[in-house]
Amino acid sequence: MIKKDFQEKCLSEETIFRGKIIGVYKDTVALPNGEKAAREFVKHPGAVAVVAIKEEGLLLVRQYRYPLKGDLLEIPAGKLDAGEAPGDCALRELREETGYRGDLTTLGAYYSSPGFSDEVVHIFWARNLVWDPLGPDADEFLEVEVIPWQEALQMAAKGQFRDAKTALGILLVQGALK
Repeated sequence: MIKKDFQEKCLSEETIFRGKIIGVYKDTVALPNGEKAAREFVKHPGAVAVVAIKEEGLLLVRQYRYPLKGDLLEIPAGKLDAGEAPGDCALRELREETGYRGDLTTLGAYYSSPGFSDEVVHIFWARNLVWDPLGPDADEFLEVEVIPWQEALQMAAKGQFRDAKTALGILLVQGALK
């Protein structure tokens, strides 16, 4: 099979907004057929997410998500700081959000929404958890919930987690256990 070249070439760049966490951009590109098009997208520094299992229980955090105007039940996660290694960020976020640290296994890195963002989420599995808390960020309000691993697995398989990184992380760990 011959691979076609679908690459788009940037002709001009425009910054729409640059915030504390994200930047919004609008580029004009040349399409493979020679036509021009606009591409609006978000640049994000990347994030981590941690599937933390303690004594057959999955540690989750419930927090309010302003864009959704409601709360979500998620695996611990957070944004990479400038120059921070994903594993270091994962340990920091796990300690800040659950109070635990543990041995990490990398499960992979995935684009969260490649149609409009370059955000990559690095997913880890944490085991052998030990109590070693850090305080949460000043603007972070959350509650830790623990659900049995088998229940979490069934919920992920049935699409009952509304957060994609949570469902994916659970299913990746289940695949690693086989």
